[in-house]
Amino acid sequence: MSDFVTDLLDWMEALPPLVAYLVILGIAYGENVLPPIPGDIVVVFGGYLVGVGKLSFVIVVLLSTIGGLLGFMTMYAIGYAVGDAVMDPDRLRWIPKHQMQKANDWLGRYGYGLVAANRFLSGLRSVISLAVGAAHMDPWKTAVFATFSAAIWTFLIAYGGYSVGENWELIAGYLRDYGRLVLSLIVVGACIQLVRLYLKRKGRGTR
Repeated sequence: MSDFVTDLLDWMEALPPLVAYLVILGIAYGENVLPPIPGDIVVVFGGYLVGVGKLSFVIVVLLSTIGGLLGFMTMYAIGYAVGDAVMDPDRLRWIPKHQMQKANDWLGRYGYGLVAANRFLSGLRSVISLAVGAAHMDPWKTAVFATFSAAIWTFLIAYGGYSVGENWELIAGYLRDYGRLVLSLIVVGACIQLVRLYLKRKGRGTR
C-alpha cells in the first residue's frame, strides 16, 4: 500500500468510533466520485476494526452501503444532466471515453443488471453511473439496484477484513489482484470488439 493509505488507516484506527464511522461514510461516497480514493481498502480495514471490538459490523456495512449509493447517484445525476455530452470527444475530457463506450455497450445488453453488478466491476463503477444517468434510466430502479450491489459487495469485503483479523491486508491484496484481472478482461474484450469491427468493415469493403 502507498504511504498515504497506510497513514490514513493508522489515523483512522486512532479515531473515536463515531468519527471513524463518518470517515467510512465519507470515503465510501468519495470513491465513486473520485475513483483514486481507496474506498474498498477502508471498508476492509473497517471489518478488521470490528474484529478488535472498535466498531460495529452492521454499522460499517450500512454506512459503506449508504456512502456507495450516494456516490453512485451523484455521478448518475451528473450523467443525467449532461446527457450525450459524456461521449463527445471535445467535451468533458476528464471522462474516459473508451471506458464510457464499454459501459454503454454493456448497458445496452444488460440494462439494470449492469447497475446491480457495478460494485464488482473495479475501474468502471464511476463510468457506469455516468452512463446510466446519461441514458436517463429510472432513478428509483437505479437506486434500488445500486443499493443491492453496494450492500452485497461491502458485506463481503467487510466480512473478509473481520474474518482474517490482523491479516486484513491479505484481503486488500486480493482486491488489487481482482481489480487488475477485471481491467485486463475489459481491455481484452475491447480489443476483440475492435478486431471484429475492423474485420466487419473490411468485409463490407471487399464486396
